[in-house]
Amino acid sequence: MSFLDRIRACNTHDFSAYRPFEVDGVRIGWIRHALAEELPDVDPGFVVSAGRVTLAPEVRDFEARSAVLAHAAAYVVEKGLARKLRGEFYPVLPRWGVEPLARIDRAVVAHFGIAAYGLHVNGFVRTPAGLELWVGRRAMDRGVAPGQLDNLIAGGQPIGLTLAENLVKEAEEEAGIGPELIAQAVPVGAVTYLMENEHGLKPDTLFLYDLELPPDFEPRNTDGEVETFERWPLDKVAASVHDTLDWKFNVNLVVLDFLVRHGWLTPEHPDYLEIVHGLRRSAA
Repeated sequence: MSFLDRIRACNTHDFSAYRPFEVDGVRIGWIRHALAEELPDVDPGFVVSAGRVTLAPEVRDFEARSAVLAHAAAYVVEKGLARKLRGEFYPVLPRWGVEPLARIDRAVVAHFGIAAYGLHVNGFVRTPAGLELWVGRRAMDRGVAPGQLDNLIAGGQPIGLTLAENLVKEAEEEAGIGPELIAQAVPVGAVTYLMENEHGLKPDTLFLYDLELPPDFEPRNTDGEVETFERWPLDKVAASVHDTLDWKFNVNLVVLDFLVRHGWLTPEHPDYLEIVHGLRRSAA
């Protein structure tokens, strides 16, 4: 196994299995052919051709588009392609930083190949022996990556919250960190990947933050997502990423970025450039 294996695992996909999903001439997602063919019967707002899926001309505003997507989301659950709706909504964006075109339930984002965004916080401590990273182990009842290793704080970016507001919310829920301490988190970039899973395509962007914590800090999970936290030296973190499949798939990328930025993973590594480039893949 290798670091590159972790990056490749998050960037496997076959576009031939999908049709582009467009709104007003702008591609916003990808839909598998079988689901695409069924959508006009779910809601007449969908217009499907051999080459694409789009919305009917009369479906023009945010609420109208969101209503059509809500009908499709309910159908995906009814058909058994998703377990249940989450009641948490993500923005449908042609690109980051613009007004959303619609909202969509988080549970079906991948079924429509819509770009999703999230934030991850590397909580670390400086010790005489070097940096140590806080590592969480996800609860066994999680629908995604049960029992696997995770960052100190991580969460999807819902519609209606700024990144700063979401950072405060997630920090309190996932690690018991209050607004004053999380305000010290430093934004350090983003990783991107384009991954196919059983639901569809995930063109995801994770905004990254580093948070230096005092040696006596102890995280406290409040939302049931994490069972335990441990503080690991970077050698142990890197070996675990390299040699095991213990980490949640996308957290591998966040940790690799941390190892690069803090000088643990250096240009002397034979895969260094491929690793650095691979952490930021085009959504295509």
